[in-house]
Amino acid sequence: MAGIVRQPIDLESLSSYIGRNVPEIRLPIKIKQFGFGQSNPTYDLMADDGRHYVLRKKPPGKLLSKTAHQVEREFRIIRALEDTDVPVPKAYCLCDDSSVIETPFYIMEFLDGRIFEDASLPGLSADERREMWHDAIRTIARLHRLSPAAVGLSTFGKPSGFYNRQLKTLGIISRSQAQAIDVENHKAVGNIPLFDDMVDFFSDPKTQPKERATLIHGDYKIDNLVYHKTEPRIIGMLDWEMSTIGHPLSDLSNLLTPFTFALQPPTQALASRINNAFFPSAATPGLPSRSECVQWYAEVAGWNPSSERGWGDAFGVFRNSVIMQGIAARYALRQASSARAKEHAVEMKPFGEYAWRLVTELTPASRSPSKL
Repeated sequence: MAGIVRQPIDLESLSSYIGRNVPEIRLPIKIKQFGFGQSNPTYDLMADDGRHYVLRKKPPGKLLSKTAHQVEREFRIIRALEDTDVPVPKAYCLCDDSSVIETPFYIMEFLDGRIFEDASLPGLSADERREMWHDAIRTIARLHRLSPAAVGLSTFGKPSGFYNRQLKTLGIISRSQAQAIDVENHKAVGNIPLFDDMVDFFSDPKTQPKERATLIHGDYKIDNLVYHKTEPRIIGMLDWEMSTIGHPLSDLSNLLTPFTFALQPPTQALASRINNAFFPSAATPGLPSRSECVQWYAEVAGWNPSSERGWGDAFGVFRNSVIMQGIAARYALRQASSARAKEHAVEMKPFGEYAWRLVTELTPASRSPSKL
């Protein structure tokens, strides 16, 4: 999964730092860049003894948002969770000295397992597919039942007001991203459709879920999980840059996004996001139903989110529209780290439109957009 280095690193400077700070890694090293990772450039380091490690760094250049690309947060929570029943890779070092390779970075263990981009887990037996989804649910529920204070993370976020803070942050980020100018065609990325109307809806305390606060991953989904090479169990959760103390509904809604698209099929503009395997009529062998997933979660986490699921679905797609806008903005500035950034960049508008459709499903009689 790693190949050509698209964003170069000063290998001599990095090697010197590793020699002083990470004795586990035997020099010299060879470096490749992974194709995944929309936000933070991610590299495969192969040591002289053949062992592999992973380096995650902030992207080069002036960043669009101070709240994005938080490799420091990733390192902090991974280190804090090492001795819990939440599977994470071992974290070796955090370097916040930008003089080493131009931006802060951290190095962690390389997990030799399976990563699935397709959440329907094709090519597996029905029993294995079902157990792997079950373990994805169990794993996030275990994170949510952890006490932040018990793992030294009581200051990792605020204990209340998660969704209101999200709305404020997403608004600031979206306005900045909208102004990004493409370096070639000189056009601005532009606004997400109906953004202000959706903010008004999600800000209404009468619609919001009951207040809860747990550790959350922030971008929990199947392709951020590493499964054992032969067993149907998770050996590590990746991509923690948006982790914080927040509402656990956000993680569950994000994981169940394929079911959300299958229940309310998006427009043709989002055809690449539609996974037919999740349609209720598909009967994919071993793939659980949405209701089963929620029940599995409730059994481990200790609370049942069924009554708040629709709101969480709509907010999750809304939030993803901002993420797609961010990919578009980074692509415009040619800072995007993913090899597939260009094709994801065009999904900002259809994601926004789909989020609005979900909002209208919640309160159809009262929704009339002020800006089209």
